[in-house]
Amino acid sequence: MNAVCFVMSAVLLTGFVFHFVFSVLDLSLCPDEQILNGNQPDMDDGVGCENLDEDAVAMVEETQSGDEDANSNESSWSMDFSTVLRVKTLHISSPILAAKSPFFYKLFSNGMRESEQRHVTLRINASGMHKLQYIFLGYVTYSNRCEQAKLNNNSNITLYTEEAALMELLNFIYSNTLSVTTAPALLDVLMAADKFEVASCMRYCSQLLRNLPMTPESALLYLDLPSSVLMGEAVQPLTDAAKQYLAARYKDMTKFQEEVMALPLAGIEAILSSDDLQIASEDAVYDFVLKWARAQYPKLEERREVLGSRLARFIRFPYMTCRKLKKVLTCNDFDHDAASKLVLEALFFKAEAPHRQRSLAVEESATMNRRFIERAYKYRPVKVVEFELPRQQCVVYLDLKKEECANLFPSGRVYSQAFHLGGQGFFLSAHCNMDQQSSFHCFGLFLGMQEKGSLSFAVDYEFAARSKPTEEFVSKYKGNYTFTGGKAVGYRNLFAIPWTSFMAEDSLYFINGILHLRAELTIRQ
Repeated sequence: MNAVCFVMSAVLLTGFVFHFVFSVLDLSLCPDEQILNGNQPDMDDGVGCENLDEDAVAMVEETQSGDEDANSNESSWSMDFSTVLRVKTLHISSPILAAKSPFFYKLFSNGMRESEQRHVTLRINASGMHKLQYIFLGYVTYSNRCEQAKLNNNSNITLYTEEAALMELLNFIYSNTLSVTTAPALLDVLMAADKFEVASCMRYCSQLLRNLPMTPESALLYLDLPSSVLMGEAVQPLTDAAKQYLAARYKDMTKFQEEVMALPLAGIEAILSSDDLQIASEDAVYDFVLKWARAQYPKLEERREVLGSRLARFIRFPYMTCRKLKKVLTCNDFDHDAASKLVLEALFFKAEAPHRQRSLAVEESATMNRRFIERAYKYRPVKVVEFELPRQQCVVYLDLKKEECANLFPSGRVYSQAFHLGGQGFFLSAHCNMDQQSSFHCFGLFLGMQEKGSLSFAVDYEFAARSKPTEEFVSKYKGNYTFTGGKAVGYRNLFAIPWTSFMAEDSLYFINGILHLRAELTIRQ
């Protein structure tokens, strides 16, 4: 393995220039050599210097004797190296670097004594996109004791960079431009800029990367950056763009089932965080998360940890059906106490009045948690009240936004989630269709039974809608039907008015932009 050393020689923030010496070393040739703390000469480039005091940070020394090696436990630094293979020298102004980088400002102002301490060596691997080691050699004294302890107690500090990346960073500090344009090279520079605290370069790299064509591979690469980089304000627009790209690409997960199942955790989180996920219902989201977690984390303990700490917050339990919530309580993949809390919260939300639900959703929209915000489900959520006595009966509430109704024109339809009565699954469907008698578009509402087969099921039903000015439910249509499965029955023109009147600004049926529908179903004796 090769490494690159950067030896900096500087006059402390006086406007003078200093030079970098780039040394490439073959680390595999001398595995026994160590990097120590102590009062030893700097052997790099064969230059001997003054002894250091007790505050000096890691220096390079030749192979130790047995006694010296036994007494070297005070330092945990270690790196193998051999002879210098090549050297470059550059002259750089320390005030310019210090002005752009808190790292270099601290290094030059606190880490070097004005008259005696002039050399700092940075060493990184010469190979490209690998985890690289770097250490500070020579005459560096940190006034921050915590930072010094951190350096002395870590044998390896990893850095994703290479010589070219650091040279690009230095060039940016002077010119505010970069010569590289490819994503891998820009990521190298981004890593170097993060390590050496050049925020302006991080922002510039992030902007250039955002301007490049996004792919699933590049988006996942951006989301897999080290946590220190991901947390940086300068990189946030890039990671946001990566999440938006993945959410848009896989918005209809059914079209990319195999591809989505192979995505890593960060990609799944990006997709599930979207409000625009085109999926049948939140029940389907829950089923997908379980399927993915079981495939990626076969061990139960690991799966519980990932579900509880990472993925559960992306499942919007309040919009799951009660039948599915019952299954959550008995699912072994979730911690029982955590599952009980999630289900209880969902049931409390379902019990809230619609205006209160909307208020909770608005409050949540300003936070990272979006459990009360409804997605663009293919099947619209319903609220169901069931009765067993004196007859089996259920009351179903379906709310549609005015924009959703407008999108139905001229021949669209929207379906509700399934609900159950007497062990049979039913659904509601709202249509924009032609009135058979007057030949104009109108709003229709239908009731269908899911199961197909020879079983007959007789039901009395009634459709109602809230209407101005009282805003109470007003009955619009009553009927009865014997279902045999796979059939739907209802009324093509529920409000007995043309579509234009139904959608007009002064429409009687939209209250604060919401159409409130109710269906009562009773099993006939």
